[in-house]
Amino acid sequence: MEIVVNGERCEIPEGQAPKGLTVAALIEHLGMPLDRVALERNRDILPRAQWKSTIVQPNDVFEIVHFVGGG
Repeated sequence: MEIVVNGERCEIPEGQAPKGLTVAALIEHLGMPLDRVALERNRDILPRAQWKSTIVQPNDVFEIVHFVGGG
């Protein structure tokens, strides 16, 4: 399925039926740590508590911010 992540179109797996790919699984698929990102889906902030229950849909648009520590 095709989605947009941080302004770039990309092809991702659809996940397993009947549910599909969750937002949490998408973040893992992209190689990002679940505890260090903030996420916007279709211009709405998606609370972390909903990541495991929200199914990625074709043409969804995600903005994902990855927090990096340091000083």
